[in-house]
Amino acid sequence: MTGELKKPELLAPAGDMDRLKAAVKYKADAVYLGGSVFGMRTAPENFGEEQLKRACDYCHERGVRVYQTVNTLPRNSELSLLPSFLEKAQESGVDAFIVSDLGVMEYAKKYAPEVELHVSTQAGIVNYAAANAFYALGAKRIVTARELSLEEIAEIRRNIPEDMDIECFVHGAMCVSFSGRCLLSNYLTGRDSNRGDCAQPCRWKYSLVEEKRPGLYFPVEDADGGTFILNSKDMCLIEHIPELVRAGITSFKIEGRAKSEYYVSVVTNAYRRAIDAYFENPRDDYRPEQWLIDEMRKISYRDYCTGFYFADPQSDASIALKGGYNREWDVMAVVEKWENGVAFCTQRNRFFEGDELEVLESSRAPFRLTAKDLRNADNEPIEATNHPMMKFSFSCEEPLESGAILRKEREEAQRVII
Repeated sequence: MTGELKKPELLAPAGDMDRLKAAVKYKADAVYLGGSVFGMRTAPENFGEEQLKRACDYCHERGVRVYQTVNTLPRNSELSLLPSFLEKAQESGVDAFIVSDLGVMEYAKKYAPEVELHVSTQAGIVNYAAANAFYALGAKRIVTARELSLEEIAEIRRNIPEDMDIECFVHGAMCVSFSGRCLLSNYLTGRDSNRGDCAQPCRWKYSLVEEKRPGLYFPVEDADGGTFILNSKDMCLIEHIPELVRAGITSFKIEGRAKSEYYVSVVTNAYRRAIDAYFENPRDDYRPEQWLIDEMRKISYRDYCTGFYFADPQSDASIALKGGYNREWDVMAVVEKWENGVAFCTQRNRFFEGDELEVLESSRAPFRLTAKDLRNADNEPIEATNHPMMKFSFSCEEPLESGAILRKEREEAQRVII
């Protein structure tokens, strides 16, 4: 069976250098990032010219590929900026461009011919005819529209060239709009969602107002306080590795360039381990270890679903009927180094002497320890880590790796579970 299966690439988001390093640390095969312009996310710091070169060098030294998003829909006035932008990205060592506009694709072929072309989900590819058309235009990979089922993806796989890749989202936020092409943000806020500046109005709460009754708000459906009719659930496919592999997906993509370094660490780590464990003994009934499934709820998340891979949008729109995120765990600190039974750390949130913390490392499953003998940077005993980003230490017999994350479950989450 192993000879019939191709191990998929694990593709992680990188909103800045810290998040890129987290993706590499937790063993992503590739990262995708945005430049200073022409990318679909303006909220992250993104990468200027010098940063992009450093990012490519850092990744390539560790065997990790770099894909740059050039997937906005540029206007006429912006086209003159493209040639230089693409040339410099090629010089920096970018392995592929993720594009959605045919004009941008033609510019990339002319000004950066050494860089692979990946067609963004923004292009809305839902059939193999479109995939083959893009292949004929020079595309090495398609990122399928998120509305497709696994059966439809498998059919595309059977009807495209063997050397053409299929990339699919497996985790993270989804849009209620067709493959992310949305005008709500433009209409309500003046921020163009197709040019990287979406205000995410689909996450807002809506009620119905009748013209002759101003100020009187009616719930759109029978629920207290209105409803979030446009607010999609988050996708989570970690329990469906066999089905994704059998469909012929080449690259498993994690959404989240605007999300935290901690999010990138946790999700990349979990999917890396789940994929590797499956390929050690591939079988149809494979299920990840429970701790890997539990990791999905140790980040900020909306209620989870499996996207449209197993149900079409007409039968299940995967709408979250409440706003905001579920957040049950907080990052307390990051380990700088461990020496002679002492862990030296930088604080992220306040915690106390005697608190039980959980450790996330890249080399082993999470484990718990008790914070004892807390000391500040002057080696004075303290009862709590009170100051943001303060340096501190504590006694720890178990060696901890540099960059290890110390986290703590919120008390209210514990009460719910109990």
